[in-house]
Amino acid sequence: EAKLVSLENLEVSTRNPAIKSLEEEILVPTQKFIFISPEYNGSIPGVLKSLFDSSDIQRAWWGKKALLTGVSTGRAGNLRGMEHLTGILNYMKMVVHPNKLPISVVNTLLNFDGTIKDETTLKVIDQQLNEFIAF
Repeated sequence: EAKLVSLENLEVSTRNPAIKSLEEEILVPTQKFIFISPEYNGSIPGVLKSLFDSSDIQRAWWGKKALLTGVSTGRAGNLRGMEHLTGILNYMKMVVHPNKLPISVVNTLLNFDGTIKDETTLKVIDQQLNEFIAF
């Protein structure tokens, strides 16, 4: 069973009731995480880093597995950001799947409803997900 967690409008600058609730309901019970991270100034969005900083790292993240997909409107698909995120996750004692998927020029790969129209991209996403399920 998959659950989508958006950090949009989540106050992450302090350890607050919303963060504690997210931990208890989603982060602590989850054993595998898929991070879809947009490129932001050559790295990851600050809101994601702030979530890590304000969460109980040992309970929420230690010993768990992660899959990384980077997205950008540029040509590198957030490769640098995925490397930064790998370092952060490794520091938090997470195991990162080696197949990191950069999705470049994401704005040209989407239909108007936000679904992916590019068949090649869909195939590599499917491969990455199948590998992660077996990981």
